[in-house]
Amino acid sequence: MIPHRAKQITLKDYDEFDYIIGMDEWNIRNLNRILGGDPDGKIYKFLTFAGSDRDIADPWYTGNFDATYNDVVEGCRGLLKFLALI
Repeated sequence: MIPHRAKQITLKDYDEFDYIIGMDEWNIRNLNRILGGDPDGKIYKFLTFAGSDRDIADPWYTGNFDATYNDVVEGCRGLLKFLALI
């Protein structure tokens, strides 16, 4: 099994990365709060890459892991197109 760990985003992360992606509106609000705003336009809601303003379905609340999977696939395809990788 591959070990996983979470880490809180920092201002250093904002300086180091070109894209900071949240899964829902709550994530975006928290990212803006933690980072003190988004002056360089690096914060994105994931499904905006797929042309949607929807939040990723959260299986914690919905219990529907298939919907979450489909949303993540849609977001990944949109991000790859945005980055011109497909």
